[in-house]
Amino acid sequence: MSDRTELLEAALEAYPEGVGLLGNEGVVRLWNPAAEAITGFSSVELIGHPLPEQLEKLQYPGNLPGSDLLVERAHPAQGSLVQSQHKLGHPLPLLARVRILRNGLGERIGMAIAFHPSENLDALPHGDADEDQGIQNSQAALEERLNTLFEDFQNGGQPFGVLWVIVDQIADLRKTHGKRASDGALEKIATAMIHGLRPAEEIGLWGENEFLILSHERSAEALAAHAQTLTGLARTADFRWWGDRVSLTVSIGAAQIEHSETLAHLLERAQAAVRSSVHAGGNRMTSAPGEQACLPS
Repeated sequence: MSDRTELLEAALEAYPEGVGLLGNEGVVRLWNPAAEAITGFSSVELIGHPLPEQLEKLQYPGNLPGSDLLVERAHPAQGSLVQSQHKLGHPLPLLARVRILRNGLGERIGMAIAFHPSENLDALPHGDADEDQGIQNSQAALEERLNTLFEDFQNGGQPFGVLWVIVDQIADLRKTHGKRASDGALEKIATAMIHGLRPAEEIGLWGENEFLILSHERSAEALAAHAQTLTGLARTADFRWWGDRVSLTVSIGAAQIEHSETLAHLLERAQAAVRSSVHAGGNRMTSAPGEQACLPS
């Protein structure tokens, strides 16, 4: 039995959709990494407590008898559209499915909730390029913004950091399915990660197949934690090409600006960190070594 439990837990950890298990009393018993990435609420916050107000409608999507909380009905296999709210406060429409859990005697012991962001539904069903506008900035625009942030920092302004992002599957997609497939995957990853960005953060293409995110976290530790969240969020991107779902993951390198450091060196550290993530197998974040940048006194 313990082996089966471990296998189940490992499967839920790797499952790309958000999954929550609730006991009969409505208390959260499990909240997987994808659920954390999608909603912003960590398992530490939720386990042992009822769902917060922002997410409570997940318990009552339209596939449960007597529910009146459904906003729209999606295809039954996809679930029901529920208007939730991210921890950071922005609207979070989710496609949710609920199943009642019963023991061997048929007694109800709780419920399982599976969900994913509604805008990722049916992406690229027939091999057409996605129309999402997730990629916000060109490299030229990011370079200009980077220079502004660096000048402000040199003049006593707030520290900042950069996250260098590589989609692990991009080279294979371009080789096997062509440029339109790889471009569609980039759009999907950008759209997924935008849900986890802070209000003032910016994302854009850096070169042809990579991203750069400009972040305003105030320490290397906070930047690393933020990058880890985005790594998990990227796994929720529902990318389909000619009807086949393609799992996408990212490698991220995080580097926080240091005093007396040039902008070129900051980018070199971020690039070295993301290469370390790639060489380690991808689907992970690496924080560039260096002293923590602190707020000026």
